[in-house]
Amino acid sequence: MNKTETLDILQKIKNGDISPEDALSKLCTQPFEDLGYAKLDHHRELRKGIPEVIYGTGKSQEQIKGIVKAMLAKGQSLILITRLPLETAEAIKKTLPLYYYETAQIGIIGEIPKPNGIGKIVVATGGTSDIPVAEEAAVTAEVLGNEVVRLYDVGVAGMHRLLSKLNDIIDAQVVISIAGMEGALTSVIGGLVECPVIGVPTSVGYGSSFKGVAALLSMLNSCASGVSVVNIDNGFGAGYLASIINHQKGVK
Repeated sequence: MNKTETLDILQKIKNGDISPEDALSKLCTQPFEDLGYAKLDHHRELRKGIPEVIYGTGKSQEQIKGIVKAMLAKGQSLILITRLPLETAEAIKKTLPLYYYETAQIGIIGEIPKPNGIGKIVVATGGTSDIPVAEEAAVTAEVLGNEVVRLYDVGVAGMHRLLSKLNDIIDAQVVISIAGMEGALTSVIGGLVECPVIGVPTSVGYGSSFKGVAALLSMLNSCASGVSVVNIDNGFGAGYLASIINHQKGVK
């Protein structure tokens, strides 16, 4: 149940069209729906402003279809499925109107809204190998109603590439900095901008990068103020957090 539906119930109470007891019954039965293999949190949008998102890895095709159909039945018009394998996506597309972003491994059912955030979210990567994580962040942010600027392969091995896009990062409301190896890009960007910077370490790198741990520790120990860090390869978490920041009232 979203905010509009909740307000409609409250208005019906005010008008005398529904009793407080019936309204309470409707609200009490809404918090989650038990499908046996999943308990859908239909009140999440009411609480957080963003509806529940489906994590695709580890779920069968039938489980995902069942969850999607239950969401649609409750009026959820836009559904985001993350970490969705290509094979599963192809099977789902046979019965549901799924649009699939292969690089991001994200499936979408519904129309992506027009941007309604305060400003722009910049998604920057150290290298081309970081793009899958970056696309997960970028597509997530777009689905949540944000304008996204992509700056790919602007890592510290060639600083002039980043500096050539300085206006873009300075104008951003939020920057998502995505890098593997030693993860230095996040500190560099953090030292250039006044907006929040979200660091995303990736598992890209040679042996001593420890599958992203080196980049994670580097970002956590950044001397640049205003930097926060999500977990290794967590593009979705970064895109979600950036969207929250970009929709905060009172922010420039």
